[in-house]
Amino acid sequence: MRLPRLADLPARIATGGFILHSGLRKWSADADTAAGLHGMASGAYPFLKALPPEQFVKLLSVAEMGTGAALLIPVVPTRLAGAALTAFSGGLVGMYARTPALREPNSIWPSQDGLPIAKDTWMLGIGLGFLLRAPSRS
Repeated sequence: MRLPRLADLPARIATGGFILHSGLRKWSADADTAAGLHGMASGAYPFLKALPPEQFVKLLSVAEMGTGAALLIPVVPTRLAGAALTAFSGGLVGMYARTPALREPNSIWPSQDGLPIAKDTWMLGIGLGFLLRAPSRS
């Protein structure tokens, strides 16, 4: 078994803890929260409209908890955890890109409403960094 590199641990722990906590909070989301999250996501990804909001928020919660856990559990290879983080955060960055209200007019820069979503670009960068990392020789 190969443990993660010491240099990978700060990003894995910080990002994994953040995502796991977010997923745990969504697990018990009320109907209004579920509807709001579903509405925002289905506006960017229309195929999600077929899911009921309560089912969507449960699936989102599981995806977040799984991604967070993969980052936090040291026996999960960093590249595999990075793949999960890249896929998850890529979807969030895609939502940011497809939702004009999250950006300043005619700009890629976030509006006030877009700031909480724009931070997902950092998670995408971390995930890509984990994916692109050369395998360890140890």
